[in-house]
Amino acid sequence: MLIREINLRDLDRWSKMRSALWPNSEDAHLTDIKGYFEGKSVDIDLVYVATVNDNAVGFIELNIREFAEGSRRPRVPYVEAWYVEPEYRGMNYGKLLMRKAESWALERGYSELASDTEIDNHQSIAMHAHLGFEETERIVCFLKKLRS
Repeated sequence: MLIREINLRDLDRWSKMRSALWPNSEDAHLTDIKGYFEGKSVDIDLVYVATVNDNAVGFIELNIREFAEGSRRPRVPYVEAWYVEPEYRGMNYGKLLMRKAESWALERGYSELASDTEIDNHQSIAMHAHLGFEETERIVCFLKKLRS
């Protein structure tokens, strides 16, 4: 097993894993991935993958946000996505991906790492707690499209 930065050879696997994580957003994945590899993504600064025999079986997407709930810092490293294929869960892949994210943040001089999950994703909530994250708040977010 190896944790490494993602590359173009991982494009299909990354897209499939993103679709498993966010099944209702499949149409946006290739656009997001293309933007990342073109250096135009505003949501993803860096992606690491967990690999078995150089085949990606998990990933973590990282970003720097201007705000994170619970933080008083003006810029905060943020886990935008974190996923491990079901058959590889419980084998420390997720933990190693998160440790790589922590190292990435520390190397850049940050002292916090933020993340989020859906309010009913109990497995993710438990994993975050297990890895030392503290829940800062629970919210329901809204957005209304305005027409002039």
